[in-house]
Amino acid sequence: MTETGRLLLLNGPNLNMLGRRDPRQYGTFSLADVEDITRQAAARLGYAVDCFQTNHEGSLIDTIHTAMNRYDGILINAGAWTHTSYALRDALELTGLPVLEIHISDIYRREPFRRISVIHEVCLDQVVGLGLDSYRVAAEKLCHHLKGRKDDEGSGDNT
Repeated sequence: MTETGRLLLLNGPNLNMLGRRDPRQYGTFSLADVEDITRQAAARLGYAVDCFQTNHEGSLIDTIHTAMNRYDGILINAGAWTHTSYALRDALELTGLPVLEIHISDIYRREPFRRISVIHEVCLDQVVGLGLDSYRVAAEKLCHHLKGRKDDEGSGDNT
């Protein structure tokens, strides 16, 4: 399938340690596996994916700012910043892009502080608790949303 758009996959702190970090919660797969499954899922639906991971909040926010006018949507696993970063929330909101929030573990079955997502209200949807598959499902949801939007714009139905 020919690529019709671009997505940005963002991973926050400690996700570079996948495969080493608490395998009971996060599995034994690597960040490279995450990026591969996301790229494959999006490519099947006509989207290319650029990936970025950082342990530095300001770098993540700077990257989100550069996403405007470059990407059709954002996939994000913000890690611990999900629960604490209003600056990240504001950056996602100001892009005006559709955002899908991703979590490997089910944050609603974990410690009380992890059950709060300060970014959730500025995201289109949230995928939690599916392990590596969380990324595939999120990519598919975002691509389907974007394709639906393009279909609506192209229909010319002004009734």
